[in-house]
Amino acid sequence: MEERLGILSWIVFGALAGFVAKLLMPGKDPGGFVVTVVLGIVGAMIGGFVGQTLGIGDVSGFDLTSFGLAVLGTLVLLVGYRIVKS
Repeated sequence: MEERLGILSWIVFGALAGFVAKLLMPGKDPGGFVVTVVLGIVGAMIGGFVGQTLGIGDVSGFDLTSFGLAVLGTLVLLVGYRIVKS
């Protein structure tokens, strides 16, 4: 049961990161909310990996640093997604 709550919380965290990234970088993207959530989840994982590699931090909990890394990773993915789709 605890594992399912962890997965659900990462989906919510990814959705929030995707939403904030979308606010910071507005524009028309195909896919809508589902793509935003997926980009947010994957962006959080990428942001955590890069942050951990650089010694800045990681995305292991729900704090401001983790959220910043998640949003940054999502912004990078959003830029890449727009380049590929255009």
